[in-house]
Amino acid sequence: MEHFEMLVKSIKERRESMQVTQETLAEISGVGLRTIKQFERGKGNPTLLTLSKMADALGFEICLKIKEVIIDK
Repeated sequence: MEHFEMLVKSIKERRESMQVTQETLAEISGVGLRTIKQFERGKGNPTLLTLSKMADALGFEICLKIKEVIIDK
């Protein structure tokens, strides 16, 4: 499973386990309902800020690992 798919699954499962509707998540996170619906269908391209807002609203954080940074001089 791809990293993005795992993230989608984790956020959706957390929301559902807390019995939070998409509408409520939109209200408490400040993320648009349409964005949440697209995200949970695996569509769209949410920013890190959007992902962070959804995660914060559900009480967890997202940690990203950068594997490699290449600077071309």
